Amino acid sequence: MTGIPAIIGSNLLTALIFLPLAGALLLIFLPKENPRLVKNVTFLVTLVEFLLSLPVVFGFDGSVAGMQFVEKIPWLPAYGISYHIGVDGISLWLLILTTFMMPITILSTYAAVEKNVKEFMIFMLLLEVGMVGVFLAIDLFLFYIFWELVLIPMYFLIGVWGGERRIYAAIKFFLYTFAGSVLMLVAILALYFYQHRATGVYSFDLLAMYDLNIPVKMQFWMFGAFFLAFAFKVPMFPFHTWLPDAHVEAPTSGSVILAAVLLKMGTYGFLRFAMPLFPVAAVDLTPAVATLAVIGIIYGALVSMVQKDIKKLVAYSSVSHLGFVMLGLFAMNTQGIEGGILQMVNHGISTGALFLIVGIIYERRHTRLIEEFGGLSKVVPLFAVCFMIVTLSSIGLPGMNGFVGEFLILLGSFKASRVLTVFAASGVILAAVYMLWMFQRVMFGKVTNEKNRHLPDMNARELAYMLPLLVLIFWIGVYPQTFLRKMDATVSAFVTRIEAKRQLALADKPAGETLLARYFDVGK
Repeated sequence: MTGIPAIIGSNLLTALIFLPLAGALLLIFLPKENPRLVKNVTFLVTLVEFLLSLPVVFGFDGSVAGMQFVEKIPWLPAYGISYHIGVDGISLWLLILTTFMMPITILSTYAAVEKNVKEFMIFMLLLEVGMVGVFLAIDLFLFYIFWELVLIPMYFLIGVWGGERRIYAAIKFFLYTFAGSVLMLVAILALYFYQHRATGVYSFDLLAMYDLNIPVKMQFWMFGAFFLAFAFKVPMFPFHTWLPDAHVEAPTSGSVILAAVLLKMGTYGFLRFAMPLFPVAAVDLTPAVATLAVIGIIYGALVSMVQKDIKKLVAYSSVSHLGFVMLGLFAMNTQGIEGGILQMVNHGISTGALFLIVGIIYERRHTRLIEEFGGLSKVVPLFAVCFMIVTLSSIGLPGMNGFVGEFLILLGSFKASRVLTVFAASGVILAAVYMLWMFQRVMFGKVTNEKNRHLPDMNARELAYMLPLLVLIFWIGVYPQTFLRKMDATVSAFVTRIEAKRQLALADKPAGETLLARYFDVGK
């Protein structure tokens, strides 16, 4: 690799993974009695992490489809395990989303987190280690380590700093996501041994596994194992039931990171692993997955409508929004997949901002019930403006980020299934209904509750972490090409590779063969 990446250095991605770990170790030695210092150091570490990730964007060549900034070191060579990391057009913006959201999230904790501050910040930094590692790992063994690492700090963030039902929510979050992960581990081991039978080499290298021609029947079961792991994480309908509890009970910062980044690990997993490794099963099961995605879009929107708690409403809206992402990914074309990737980023920005908005009002009133508010636009005008922009972004108003992602997804899915696209488009209307109705009840009308008459407006710190999100909302909405051009080559190669592998795998199959016959020998 020449040019800017070479100038930057060959260990940039490693620095991005382990800088938060170094920060966590540093926090151990800071005095517990000085929580302000702990917060300042944590914020500084996450800010440096974000600044360190910017050269990855500037040095990334959007015309190259393969991995860039690659680092590969033998780790356990006897078992084919390597420390193998890299970034491409699929993972680039998810990496930047992670590093971008962390300092914003830490800044939001200055008034919200008051107990066990040092432990809280250590868990937040460890969480960043796992999230960055997931998006950069190319070795499947390394990926699984980072994937599981994320569970531990999030479990404690919910279980220690959450609401009244925090223990229940933390255990539910851990069990649901861990159950899917175990199935994925079994599939990874099956891949590992199949590769040895096919090539004589023991390896967890993902790029080498992309070249395998896995038997069609084997693809079905392995795709199923990966599907469950990622569907729980997304979460797709009907695997979503842990999400509202986790969001409602988690502290504001936990909800922000959960919505902005952790859920994207599931959608990213489909793109990076399940779809390219098992293309025949992925294409064959696309109608089923797309149908579940559309059900999730409509279900999440309808359930959001009846929520009395603002935070729970936003939590269920994630089920709907991520249904759009899944619909785009399984359109299996360039427009749908690029729209899905961009919408992952959009959802992270808009829904992360919504949770921050909820956190701001909760810090002032210590309630999230919609009926407790009304007429706040007269009392806190700056807050009202920010809330309005983020709400319009979330429902996909043209000129804002949500519109671009949803438009590309519907464009791609229309090519794949017009019927499902029509039903999915109804989710856009329903989103406008539940978001605008919620906004109207909270912000407009008369101030009927005396406790709301003298609420302080947003302070400088709150404006500081909201403004970057608002800038991105308009930037992506007005000029999305900044983000799309970095993923064009990778996504085009992804679509081409899946179709080529599928055609190769089905070359010798009988014409008119049914799915039951293909996978279960039924009807032959």
